[in-house]
Amino acid sequence: MSLVIATYVPEGIVMASDSRQSITIEGKTPEGKDFKVETVNSDAVTKTFLLEKQWVGISNFGQDLLAGVPMASYIKKFIEEELAAADDVMTIPKKLIEYFRKSFPTADAGFHVCGYKKEGKVSIPHVYHCHVGRNTMERRNIKSDGSLAYGATWSGQIDILVSIVKPVVIKDDKGADKVIRAPAPIIWDAMTLQDAIDFSIYAIRTTIDTMRFQARPKNVGGPIDVLLLTPDEVRWICKKELHN
Repeated sequence: MSLVIATYVPEGIVMASDSRQSITIEGKTPEGKDFKVETVNSDAVTKTFLLEKQWVGISNFGQDLLAGVPMASYIKKFIEEELAAADDVMTIPKKLIEYFRKSFPTADAGFHVCGYKKEGKVSIPHVYHCHVGRNTMERRNIKSDGSLAYGATWSGQIDILVSIVKPVVIKDDKGADKVIRAPAPIIWDAMTLQDAIDFSIYAIRTTIDTMRFQARPKNVGGPIDVLLLTPDEVRWICKKELHN
């Protein structure tokens, strides 16, 4: 499992991801009983990628090993084999889903794809949520009337973050929704770029720290990678590196 987040505010887009890869080991005990154990396989997995020629970011979540090979290897192959200089943030999501569905049509794996598209003199932000197994591609930063929306979209192990920032809703005796806890709102339209960076890191760090004390699989962890995209630049805010 993973936790990836894309926070989109008027100044730019921030993409962040954890680095943990969890695997489930199945087998039999010497007595012949079946067992299943979820364990941490790595804290050095890359889940956010920068397409430098296109100025587009991709984050992956969900199933990371496809046929035993990490998702990062497939994304690098996708960039080399499928992308052309003319591709942009509007063409890449569809190509990405088609690429993975050729070999893994039922994969429980998804992506955030973010970047800017020049329309006349104006750079328009695009934030997409895609899923391979469901064969879906949805733009998340646009309202029903076609105007831009600001906020954040998160995927993967989201329960801790949702419990903090989303209202808690239950059904009453008549089956209608009843809000029993409503946290104070986040004013995304007024959020600065630095606050978007801080929120993205906070979302993942809080999930990691909360899981530490819960009796549950610790399937979000490791260093946090953060990528910044604006109409004027793309750069890493923080990115793990190979070391001895």
